[in-house]
Amino acid sequence: MTMTSPTSPAAVETARWVRCSRCAEIVYGKRFARELGVCPGCGLHTRLGAWQRIEQLFDEGTAEPIEAPPTLEDPLGFADSRPYPDRLREARLKTGLDEAVVCVSGTIEGHRAVAAVMDFRFMGGSLGTGVGERIVTAAEVALAERVPFVLVTASGGARMQEGALSLMQMAKTSQALAELDEAGILTIAVVTDPTYGGVAASFATLPDVILAEPGAHVGFAGPRVIEQTIGQALPEGFQTAEYLRGKGLVDGVQPRGALRSTLARLCAFQGSGGGSRPAGRPEPPPAELVFQPESLPRRNGWTAVQLARHADRPTTLDYAGYLLEEFVELRGDRLGGDCPAIVGGIGLLDGRPAVLIGHQKGHDTRERVERNFGMPTPAGYRKAARLMRLAAKLGYPVLTLVDTPGAFPGIEAEENGQAWAIAENLRLMSALPVPIVAVVTGEGGSGGALALGVANRVLALSNAVYSVISPEGCASILWKSRAEAPRAAEALRLDARELLRHGIVDGVIPEPGEGAHTDPARSARLLGAAVTEAFQELAILDPKKLVAQRRQRFRQFGSGPR
Repeated sequence: MTMTSPTSPAAVETARWVRCSRCAEIVYGKRFARELGVCPGCGLHTRLGAWQRIEQLFDEGTAEPIEAPPTLEDPLGFADSRPYPDRLREARLKTGLDEAVVCVSGTIEGHRAVAAVMDFRFMGGSLGTGVGERIVTAAEVALAERVPFVLVTASGGARMQEGALSLMQMAKTSQALAELDEAGILTIAVVTDPTYGGVAASFATLPDVILAEPGAHVGFAGPRVIEQTIGQALPEGFQTAEYLRGKGLVDGVQPRGALRSTLARLCAFQGSGGGSRPAGRPEPPPAELVFQPESLPRRNGWTAVQLARHADRPTTLDYAGYLLEEFVELRGDRLGGDCPAIVGGIGLLDGRPAVLIGHQKGHDTRERVERNFGMPTPAGYRKAARLMRLAAKLGYPVLTLVDTPGAFPGIEAEENGQAWAIAENLRLMSALPVPIVAVVTGEGGSGGALALGVANRVLALSNAVYSVISPEGCASILWKSRAEAPRAAEALRLDARELLRHGIVDGVIPEPGEGAHTDPARSARLLGAAVTEAFQELAILDPKKLVAQRRQRFRQFGSGPR
């Protein structure tokens, strides 16, 4: 019986049996290959060679190599225990590659893409001039063809044998990513184990979407260096993909078997366009909107608040499931947090890409606690801002769904700049060059709601409320008793009829039955029809007119006759 370590990429193709280096389970080689190099016992994602990875991700026979111009082989005449040219020859002989990255163009489930795939076997996937030149050349091909650029990373860092020239590749590759940003080209990273140093601090962490394989280690300094420097033990799971997802630094942790389909869904958005409806798609039903306040029933303010807070009202993720095809949730603010009270991502609305962002309360007690009852922290607003900037880059309209009692009023939130995060969103939304539609789906509380509400069109469900403060907060301040909340709710004029009368909302979406909670599916259809119609009307405006119209909408609030 032949046994070999699955950390050797050749084992996936040639070994009859493989032994997992983590759990020691012995696996039949053909099964191990079918599992894409993932141990079926413990889920260890073993390292793959660049061409193995390409074969797993790209459609068969479509991946064509991208040739790069020649680069300096040994710019420093470097030698340690061995001359650098000898190490290069050894790496080439061992891997069959000429450098630590392979760049190709091809299709992923039929969608065109360019990819730069690193191979850790080649001198630890180190970033030298050859790697930098190949990545930049591939980025230029993606730019010329206007197709997504995918980076699969595996590296120990910059290549020491090339000195400062290696260091310069960090800026060179980052500059190439900036050019793709300016051109509106979607960029995606697939971070694999390990990704460290100069690669992590440049092109691996700059893409629009960052996916990571389970257990992948990512960071600037290695754990041994950190422990020796600070003299402290590191937290459990430190620098793993799962740990970094919790810190808001990666969008998702994807098992290897799911990567291809996820990449295909993301790549499909690049070619979907933001204009006309796809040919052959049926026309959406006409929107059912109320524009006259007197057409809405008079309602006691406190009754409206209770309905808006009903635990069974559809949430943002519920609406995403009903309205958006191919929805991909994106996580994190890329600054150190992932607030669960705001969710967002990209999907197809009526066949066209759109970015959805909204508050997420949850339904049962457990979920509401996990979601902080829909009260965002600064990380939530910064995540929303990051997704809005992505929408602006790609030219996609933005739909925001508002349902929060307000921003989280905690010590940590204040220390992390809650007011700053909200203010930044107000400014960002006022200047975003794409259509924005906001819908108050439940409770619109204070600046925590408005931070997602600066839009070209603001709509509300008929049982929604929107106010400067919660009735309880108002009662505590003005009546010195929370028991006066019903009285405060009536005084605040926060129900849909009053919001429409004052022009706070542009239209009201009627809810079926006794409310959205009684028929979520029909509520979603009504909301979707209203939003789709609004986007169609806004699509004819160029970016400058969109911004001007949005600013004028908010400029007139409170102004008297002129």
